[in-house]
Amino acid sequence: MIRRSLVAVFVACTAMVAVACGSSPTQSGTASTPAPTPTPAPVMKTATAAVAGKSETILTDPKGMTLYYYLPDKGTGKVTCTGACLQAWPPLLLPTGVTEPTAGTGITGTLGLLASPNGGQQVTYNGWPLYTWVKDTAPGMTTGQNVGGKWFVATPSVAPAT
Repeated sequence: MIRRSLVAVFVACTAMVAVACGSSPTQSGTASTPAPTPTPAPVMKTATAAVAGKSETILTDPKGMTLYYYLPDKGTGKVTCTGACLQAWPPLLLPTGVTEPTAGTGITGTLGLLASPNGGQQVTYNGWPLYTWVKDTAPGMTTGQNVGGKWFVATPSVAPAT
């Protein structure tokens, strides 16, 4: 009986020492390294395209489609292209699960977000909400340049909206 009690005390003491020293029979003694958080893919990048007959560096979405800004959005702090306008000029939206926009090489301006009228977060560049144009059917097309005197290809030098 005494022998069983001593064995039980010995096992209990050994377990307490192991816990106090930071090891246990199931631990290997090596620290685990947390997996790195993947960097989200850029929501925009730059490309070279002909704009009004001149070679320009332009902003594009991840698929290479030209991005545009809309003059009436200037300084409003919100998107003014709504309804049918958004069908012709789909907004550049932040992908689901991404919390902030990231820029690819050549993007030097400030990226931001605004609530899009059709849901989601619309990406802004230097304060300008960005859009694509449904009539641009392939990367590098810039057919939306100067549409209605209000739509323009976004370039890295687009000045902040004020």
